[in-house]
Amino acid sequence: TNNDFSEGGDGGGASECDGQFHDNSQPIVALSTGWYDGGSRCGKNVLITASNGNSVSAKVVDECDSRNGCDEEHAGQPPCKNNIVDGSDAVWSALGLNKDVGVVDVTWSMA
Repeated sequence: TNNDFSEGGDGGGASECDGQFHDNSQPIVALSTGWYDGGSRCGKNVLITASNGNSVSAKVVDECDSRNGCDEEHAGQPPCKNNIVDGSDAVWSALGLNKDVGVVDVTWSMA
């Protein structure tokens, strides 16, 4: 999915890894709770590949909470599914994806 990591964006509060907001022109992601693994992947790069064959390396900066949601901290968004890689505009652009689609299938691995 596409996520706005900037202050006031649809991503809700500051990023879980560093308590900061981030520029969406940077290739960054939030991982669903299980993949976020208690923050063990914070600051590390993951390689994301779209079904069109395009790939991008992006830094993990946040958790896409799979347990909590629908509140101010989560910008009113429901809990994430358990298999979400939430990418910034830069990630979607590098993958050649249309943000208006909203959700696309990708694979990822540690870079």
